[in-house]
Amino acid sequence: MNTATNQASHWLFPGRRAGQPARPDHLSALHGEIGVPVAAARGAAIRQQLLELPAPVVAKALNYHDKTTSRLLRETGGTWSRYAAGDHNRSPLGWVPRGTDDS
Repeated sequence: MNTATNQASHWLFPGRRAGQPARPDHLSALHGEIGVPVAAARGAAIRQQLLELPAPVVAKALNYHDKTTSRLLRETGGTWSRYAAGDHNRSPLGWVPRGTDDS
């Protein structure tokens, strides 16, 4: 959101201090003023994320406990039950990615 006072801001919700985002408690109060139930919206948002992403990924990204996201996933009816947590950037021993000169 670019404002007249700070057109170069890269924050979606710029705060009053230059280069800083709006505070969460301020945004929560603004939502309350227009009638948006913040707690229900937050719960709905995480449940939607769990339908689209594996529970361990959501837990790490949002700083939730993995048991909490697993429970919410079960309650939501998601299908990420076979996701293998861990480092997926490493390749198995002996496997060479395509497009390398080693093949």
